[in-house]
Amino acid sequence: MTEELIPLRVSNKKAYVWDVDDVAKLRSRHGICGMLTGTLPHLSQQNVFLGVPLLLMPEEVVFLVEKGLACLVDDKNAHHDPEPSHLAKWDSSRLKAIKHQLALAEEEREAKEHQYTTMTEEAIRKRKEREQKRASAASSPNDQSRSSSEPAENPLAYDNPGALFDKQRGQDSSGASRAGITGANYTVHINAPSSQLEWYQQSLHSFTTLPSAREAGIWDYPTSPEERARCAVFRDLREKGYYLGIGIKFGGDYLVYPGDPLRYHSHFVASVIASPRTPLQPMEIVAHGRLGTGTKKSHLLCEWDEKNDIVTYYSIEWAGFG
Repeated sequence: MTEELIPLRVSNKKAYVWDVDDVAKLRSRHGICGMLTGTLPHLSQQNVFLGVPLLLMPEEVVFLVEKGLACLVDDKNAHHDPEPSHLAKWDSSRLKAIKHQLALAEEEREAKEHQYTTMTEEAIRKRKEREQKRASAASSPNDQSRSSSEPAENPLAYDNPGALFDKQRGQDSSGASRAGITGANYTVHINAPSSQLEWYQQSLHSFTTLPSAREAGIWDYPTSPEERARCAVFRDLREKGYYLGIGIKFGGDYLVYPGDPLRYHSHFVASVIASPRTPLQPMEIVAHGRLGTGTKKSHLLCEWDEKNDIVTYYSIEWAGFG
């Protein structure tokens, strides 16, 4: 059975993944991590844990399409103007979903109210039993002295101390709690993905190859020798089992991880050299070695030979002398 292609929705020459199941599949099965860029609901000011969409690096997109794991979707043109009948059907289903959620919330509220009422009645029954025991003990001549010294109303003797104070105020504790439950607010969830709409036609605007996407004008990476070298190095490292992330903060093109970045620290900072004839200054080598050592990583120089389709690696580490 052929695995369904993961849709990469392209907007302004950038590819996004909106489905959380696709995000999990990319990470667990194909080793593609990307970068979450969306803001989580109710946490508009946070910037630590982000949500969907997942923004992919261009090299990740090229790798997935060339491997036949994903397709590029022209998201803008896939949205067509809806017909009145489609809008009416969508609005009807939306209102039906809202009513269903409100009905479920009402059932949950009634269940909580019934549970609280049952607990309150049980506390009242136990209190009456204790009062009857005290009354019978007080009527006995042998226990008269002991019963006279016992306080009439002891808050610690109740299973629900609040019931005693409500009784003293002349209020019903179950009624007060019931009012609090009734005044609760409901949260209604509305489906947001537009891919489920009838006027969203993904199949007519999907591209399974890079040339077809380039011809449609939605994707043009890679175009230069440097970009082709980056894609080749990314593909080679990924096929060797490494996970790759953005390495700009460490002075390179990629961070190279031995496994999932959520479990491992990166071992290398990789810099791509477009061809064997690309000049490399001695000061660059020194800077890469010093920076890699300062960040507890080795710097990896990745030389791409397009003619022979080979990637050669050189690892740089700072070593002391004397």
